[in-house]
Amino acid sequence: MIFQKVKGLRGEITVPGDKSISHRAVMFGALAKGTTEIANFLQGADCLSTIACFRQMGIKIENTPERILVHGKGLHGLKKPDCILDVGNSGTTTRLISGILSGQDFEVSLTGDDSIQSRPMGRIIRPLTEMGAKIESIRQNGCAPLTIRPGKLHAIHYNSPVASAQVKSCVLLAGMYAQDGSTSVTEPALSRNHTELMLSYFGADITSEGTTASILPEPHLTAQKVEVPGDISSAAYFIAAALMVPGSEVLIRDVGINPTRDGILRVVRAMGGNIELLNERTMGGEPAADLLVRHSSLHGTVIEGSLIPALIDELPMIAILAACAEGTTVIRNAEELKVKESNRLDIMVTELARMGADIEGTDDGMIIRGGRPLYGAAIDSRLDHRIAMSFAVAGLAAEGQTEILRADCVDISYPGFYRDLEKLTVN
Repeated sequence: MIFQKVKGLRGEITVPGDKSISHRAVMFGALAKGTTEIANFLQGADCLSTIACFRQMGIKIENTPERILVHGKGLHGLKKPDCILDVGNSGTTTRLISGILSGQDFEVSLTGDDSIQSRPMGRIIRPLTEMGAKIESIRQNGCAPLTIRPGKLHAIHYNSPVASAQVKSCVLLAGMYAQDGSTSVTEPALSRNHTELMLSYFGADITSEGTTASILPEPHLTAQKVEVPGDISSAAYFIAAALMVPGSEVLIRDVGINPTRDGILRVVRAMGGNIELLNERTMGGEPAADLLVRHSSLHGTVIEGSLIPALIDELPMIAILAACAEGTTVIRNAEELKVKESNRLDIMVTELARMGADIEGTDDGMIIRGGRPLYGAAIDSRLDHRIAMSFAVAGLAAEGQTEILRADCVDISYPGFYRDLEKLTVN
C-alpha cells in the first residue's frame, strides 16, 4: 500500500463502532436472557472472533449489515464447545472470555495466532487462580494456548499491578460466578470502564469508586439494545491527519468520548490542536460527540501517569503527531506498549527514525524532538493494525513515497480504513 504527501483532508466521515464495546455487547448479550440487538457493531476480525467463540458454545448470533442479534441463554447457558476456541488476534477476547469460562462447568481450551501466543496471560492467570479457577498455560510459559477446567470460584479483592481494562474485566466477569460475596479490582490508575457501564446497563449489581470496581455474584442479566458509538481509537488517525496536513478540515461523526478513553483529545488540546466537540449526547449508555478538527500549529507536551491508560492504543499515532510538532514531546509510563500486538515502543522509535524523525527510546516511553521533516520509507507493519494505520497517516505528511508492508492487517479493527482515508484526501 503506497502513500504520498497530499494537499489536505476535507469532508466528513463516520468511523466504525468501538471495538471494546462491540466485544462486550456480544459477550454480555450471550450471558443475558433474551435477544440483544447491537447496532453499529464493528465488523473487524477481532470482534468476529468473539462471535465465533460464542457460537461454538451454543449461542445463536445473527450477523447482518444492519445489526447483530445475540440470542442469550443466561449466565449459565453456555455449553461445551466441540473444538478448541480460536480467538485469532484478539487479546480482548482471550482475556475477557477466560473470566467467563472460569465459571463454567465444562473444560475448554483456547488458542490464537502467533501474536496471541506470545502475549502475557499471567496477568489474568494469577487473579483467576487466586479465585479458585483451574486455568493453565499449556506450554507453561504464561501465554496461550490456555486450558480452563471447572472449579468453584470465590470472591477476592484484587490489587492489579497494571491499569488494564482487560485484566479488570476478566476478574469482574469471573466474579459473576463467585459463591461468597463481592469481587473487587483496584487499579493503579483508572482504565477504560466499558465493562462497568455495560454490565450495569444489562442489570448487574456493579459499582465503581475511584480506581476500584466491584460486582456481586449471580446477576440476572437482561437483553438490551446497544448502539455502539464510533471508536475513538479509529478516529485518532483522522484527528491526527487533519491536524498535521495543511489545508485540512474534517468532521468525524458519532465518536465515543468516554472519559476513560479520551486521552487523545486531552493531548491534542495540550499540543495546541484545533478540535471542537459538537452535538454531545449519549449512545448506548456511552458519551459521544461529533469531532470537528482543523489543521493546527502544534507544540510538544508531556504524556505520562494516569493519562496513559486513556490513550494507550493511540500512542503510536501520537508519536507521529509529535514528530510533526515544534518542540519536544516526552512519553513516560508506557511500558504496556511493549506487550501489545507487537512491541510498539521499539517499532515506533525504529521506523520514525527511518523517516527522519529525531526520536529516542527510553525504558518506558520515548522522547520526540519535533519539527524535522519526515521522508517516505518502506514500513513493515509487523502485522500490527495500529502501526500500519499510523504510518499510513505519516505518509500523507512526508516528502516522497511511503509504502506500508503487510498492510492488510488493518482488517483487525478497521476493514475500510484505506478507503475512508482516500475519500478525505485532496490531491
